[in-house]
Amino acid sequence: MIKNIKKFEEKSLDAGEGVSMAMLISDEIAPNFMMRKFRIKSGGYMPYHTNSVEHEQFVLNGKAKVVIDGKEQIVKEGDILFIPSGIAHSYEVIGDEDYEFLCLVPNREDEVELVG
Repeated sequence: MIKNIKKFEEKSLDAGEGVSMAMLISDEIAPNFMMRKFRIKSGGYMPYHTNSVEHEQFVLNGKAKVVIDGKEQIVKEGDILFIPSGIAHSYEVIGDEDYEFLCLVPNREDEVELVG
């Protein structure tokens, strides 16, 4: 499979504000990992939550305040994040640019829980 990232449809998510996701590689295509692209619009956020699967992320664009397990950091284009399963995390966009990142997760059921 080869497809340009601009050809994928983004779907709005209910979590947070201004959040959308495009499924780039699904569990129907790849046996081990899914690849998704998230966009959080300028002024948007994703609330503090946990996932039952780990996340490997690569920031494509923008800047955000990311809280992982209670520790706050500013992340930007080119940064790589690893979020272990069960660890609470959140995102808040900083500045006028949308925050976009690739997110790889194992092909397992992902239970999401809001924290706090």
